[in-house]
Amino acid sequence: MPTPKPVAGSLLKPISVPKLGGGQLTVGGTRDDWTLLVVYRGKHCPRCKKYLNILNEMRDAWQEAGFAVAVMSADPVEKAQADQSEFGWGFDLGYDLSEAQMAALGLYVTEPLSASETDRRFAEPGVFVIRPDGSLLLISISNGPSARPDLAELLDGMIFTKDNDRPPRGTA
Repeated sequence: MPTPKPVAGSLLKPISVPKLGGGQLTVGGTRDDWTLLVVYRGKHCPRCKKYLNILNEMRDAWQEAGFAVAVMSADPVEKAQADQSEFGWGFDLGYDLSEAQMAALGLYVTEPLSASETDRRFAEPGVFVIRPDGSLLLISISNGPSARPDLAELLDGMIFTKDNDRPPRGTA
């Protein structure tokens, strides 16, 4: 049975995962700032690394525009730490995203092709923009690694949307 997909404008209940460096990385619920949430497939995905490296280069621009940047995957701490160490990402990086949390985000879930790919089911990519009141403004869910929003175009659009208090689109 397919996972129901989230609806733009709906409230995202808080989702928390452990964060590298300690504590929890929580998205959804009421916050002081807007949030860009990127869910990536995991250490095994070279396309994810490319995308996250671009995000890391743009991190200051997102933050200057008033967006907290949160990134998470189903990877265990060891794999998340290995990626962060190798690439030097400066954004908050969460790990151990559960299948229930993937379902709450409406993400597609994939079985590994082999044990050499990874040792667990994982989420396909998702990009979300969450307003301070916890409502979903933008939802971009992919069923594979090759389709993701262009981060520069997304930032430009989100600055316009935020500055002009535009409503969520595609609510029906």
